[in-house]
Amino acid sequence: MRKGRFRRDLYYRLSVFPITVPPLRERREDIPMLVWSFVREFGESMGKSIEVISKKDMAMLKSYSWPGNVRELKNIIERAMILSTGATLHLDQMGSEDVETIQSITLKGVEKSHILEILENTGWKISGRNGAAEVLGLKESTLRARMNKLGIKRQK
Repeated sequence: MRKGRFRRDLYYRLSVFPITVPPLRERREDIPMLVWSFVREFGESMGKSIEVISKKDMAMLKSYSWPGNVRELKNIIERAMILSTGATLHLDQMGSEDVETIQSITLKGVEKSHILEILENTGWKISGRNGAAEVLGLKESTLRARMNKLGIKRQK
């Protein structure tokens, strides 16, 4: 609202009683309860009865960072429900390779990706006003050193 991206009148209508809910990654103890709630919900609509989720699969769900929060968890459970047959929910069919890939991203990979995104957004302008260094809050020399270290070069 302060930046003019949200209507002031709508903000005040919605902020009568603000409720702050921490992200799912900060409430891992809620994951089993949410999983079973979604299993029951989808089980009713799909006519399926799931009675078992392996400890390994539940541990995988609890260790994931959940960037998409509860909606992402719900989508993963829905997909697993669609693909599962029998009384056991099989999460290995739901794309656990995606979960493992996301978890295996290194800090260097995240840094490289972020720098590349900023460079693309600034038209590969590194220094000066609205340059990538300014956007990233770095000195130009620091940004160039990190680009060198990460092997970032402009493709022509």
